[in-house]
Amino acid sequence: MEEEREMDLNEKEREIGFSEEQERLVKESWEIMKEDIPALSLHFFTQILEIAPAAKGLFSFLKDEEEIPQDNPKLKAHAVKVFKMTCEAAIQLREKGEIVVSGSTLKWLGSVHLQKGVIDPHFEVVKEALIRTVEKGVGEKWSEEMKGAWSEAYDQLAAAIKAEMKQEVAEETNTMV
Repeated sequence: MEEEREMDLNEKEREIGFSEEQERLVKESWEIMKEDIPALSLHFFTQILEIAPAAKGLFSFLKDEEEIPQDNPKLKAHAVKVFKMTCEAAIQLREKGEIVVSGSTLKWLGSVHLQKGVIDPHFEVVKEALIRTVEKGVGEKWSEEMKGAWSEAYDQLAAAIKAEMKQEVAEETNTMV
């Protein structure tokens, strides 16, 4: 009976592609990162602009700045949202097998990203910046397994946002016809 239950759990993990260990790694690293959010937020946006300098124009709180502002509350808030939503995505993947963001939040995220002109490559830039930031934030605890866990959680969250963006485009197209 115990073996059967264990086999069912392993099958579920393979099916959703997110293991208990991956969830643990994301949660553990998020707890470490929360201790230094201001510096990690700044690092996150520095990484985004290092990878894709043109991305500066996508962020209202950066586009008119020469340098990344050290104490900008909007910058910190945006970075925290990305970190926290990715962490929550990891937990949901494990518990529910999918990303469950409230309908209004997901609709808003899709709408804002669409209005800003965000496209697939932009999501990859944010993912790379996120991975670099987590690596910096956790220091010696960093591992390839942790990278994989954050990558998978972010990919699933990004897929949910992109699906909402496509849905909004489809709705706009239907209302124009």
